[in-house]
Amino acid sequence: MFPIRDINPTRIFPLVTLTIIAVNVAVFFLLQPFGDDIESQEFFYEYAAVACELQTGDPLSLDEINRDVCTEGPEQPVFPSKNVELSAFVSMFLHGGILHLGFNMWSLWIFGNNVEEAFGRVGYIALYLVTGLVATAGFVVANLDATVPLVGASGAIAGVMGAYLVLFPLHRIMTLVFFYIVAVPAAFFLGIWFLLQFSVAGADSNVAWEAHVFGFVAGAALALPFRRVLLRRTAEAQRVPAPGPFALS
Repeated sequence: MFPIRDINPTRIFPLVTLTIIAVNVAVFFLLQPFGDDIESQEFFYEYAAVACELQTGDPLSLDEINRDVCTEGPEQPVFPSKNVELSAFVSMFLHGGILHLGFNMWSLWIFGNNVEEAFGRVGYIALYLVTGLVATAGFVVANLDATVPLVGASGAIAGVMGAYLVLFPLHRIMTLVFFYIVAVPAAFFLGIWFLLQFSVAGADSNVAWEAHVFGFVAGAALALPFRRVLLRRTAEAQRVPAPGPFALS
């Protein structure tokens, strides 16, 4: 299943959602090295979150990288000036390839504007960052000894999707299924998406499914206690006259 758009128009200009998309695109094309060469790998090890580093508090050594093992000791790190804690934040703006970037930003565009309208700009930024960090923490807890860099906005976007599920479960998502486009309730689409994350559990894949699961649950948990208030904010926003209607989905 591939989401095309949602049938859930807003009355706001999704400034935060567009800014997040722009930042991710700019980082990918202007700061990240291209390709799968050594330079790209070094870039990720230098700036991205690594579960082993977040567990030990120390940057990886060359031996840990080469042997794919996580150890604690006085070994010389490859990037001694790396800020391990900051890397958990930086990772949310790095991507492993153009398809990775494209699918993440497309998903954020579809689900982000409605959640931004409900939470307001400040609340939406907080939701995005908190769920992204929770997603990273969830991956670390499940993979304490992992020495592979964790990159992508998927965990934070999963948080946005979890909040969308709580707020708009019956709104329709235009979805490409094989060769047909069908309208399905958001609860169905997002429920299937969530369950599919477990299909790669234990498989030899590069999908950080644990981050998706933790981010999604965190987003839903943050939205649920405030659902009535957030929906009231949405209704009030849509009653306020605007320069022109925005059917952004």
